This record gives sequence, C-alpha cells and structure tokens, in this order.
Amino acid sequence: MFNFLQEILERKQKEVEQLALPVRFSEALTSKPLSVIAEIKRKSPSKGILNAAIDPVELARKYVAGGASAISVLTDEGFGGTLQDLKDVIAACPNTPILRKDFIIDLRQIDETARAGAHAVLLIAAVLKERLPEFIKAVEERGMDALVEVHSLDELISAQQSGAKIIGVNNRNLTTFHVNLQTAEDLSSHFLPRTIKVAESGIENAEDASRMKACGYDAILVGEALVKCADPQHLIEEMRHAH
Repeated sequence: MFNFLQEILERKQKEVEQLALPVRFSEALTSKPLSVIAEIKRKSPSKGILNAAIDPVELARKYVAGGASAISVLTDEGFGGTLQDLKDVIAACPNTPILRKDFIIDLRQIDETARAGAHAVLLIAAVLKERLPEFIKAVEERGMDALVEVHSLDELISAQQSGAKIIGVNNRNLTTFHVNLQTAEDLSSHFLPRTIKVAESGIENAEDASRMKACGYDAILVGEALVKCADPQHLIEEMRHAH
C-alpha cells in the first residue's frame, strides 16, 4: 500500500537538510586567496550619481558570475538604496551571502535586517562607540555575522575588545570622504589572530587588490569601481586573481 505519510516525511527531510546548510558570510570571506565583496549602490554623497540605471538583481547576478564571494547592498536612501533592493538581491542569489550596508543606530534595524533574510550587517565603530558590543551580540543572536567597520587604530582596538570576528578597515574618511589605501596598510599588522580582515573603499583595480592581499587581508569590499564599470564580472575576476 502506498504510504502518503512516508512520502511527505521523506520530502520534508530533504527540505530540512537544505535548511541545515545556511550560507555563512564569514566562511565565504575565507574560502578564496582573496575574496571580493561586491557592492551595489547607485550614488554617493561625495560623488553624486554613480549609476542611476542600476538593476540590483541584474548586477548581483553579474557579480556572482564573476566569482564574488558575497554581495553588499546599500539600503541607505542617501546612497540611492532601499530595503527592497536588499530583499530582491537575497531572493535572486540564494547561494551567495548578502550583507546589508547602512548606518545602523538602533537595535530595531537589526531585527529588520534579519527579517529581510540578510546574512550579515555592517556595524560602524565610530557610530556605535560604547554600544558596539551590544550590537554585535544582537546580530549574532539573530544568526547573522557582523562586519565591524573601523577607520583608526583606536577603533580597531575597540572593535577587537568588543568581540568583533570580522573587521573591515575603511580607507575612506567618513568626515571628509577622502580615500587613502595607506589606512588599511598601516592597520593590517594590528589585527588579532583569527580575525577576518576586510579592506574597504578605494580599491579600483587588480593592482589595488594586490596591495590589500599583500597586507594579509582576506577580502576586499568594492563598490564604486564595479557600479561604474562596463564589465563588472571581468573586473571581479581580475581582482580575485591579483598576485
């Protein structure tokens, strides 16, 4: 006799096995000699419109085809982003970790990010200050990874004392928006062992990627160069294979 219940349970077991294999942002950043976090943003406060015609889903698929380890989606309206952009990219790229990049100032934004289905969220040390440990804990309790962004040695030390496992050095000064890759180079030797190191901003080509790799960074976060590029897939491939 055909057993309907058995068939249902076997199908359900396969579904559960898929749930048991979540995409981890942290693991993706250490899976290649140099991982690329490819960012989606339409504009920046300092340079204005970068690419007003962006289709986030189409661009995300190009990023994945180029071998991006993760995708960063800017959801702040000042950068032309929306929370819907994040949700659309998550739905379109189910096997790629997605980072929500925004100015997180309230724990309710952490809940919002988790509900959207993101795998990671950006926390800025200069913004959260003494609240950083609380926010890192909140992110991890919701099953996500925190990428903690720093701009100076003091912030790096604070991030490490706060328990950050993934730390990104932003080469862009958030006050002046001036970019200098030397920032990441200078801070590279001050990381604690086993911390995942990310270099952010100002990385425009394979040569820049090579500089960051030479300093021991596990990953680079690239936005402007990709959204303005005619062939982002090729640029990602070049950066990933930088020597």
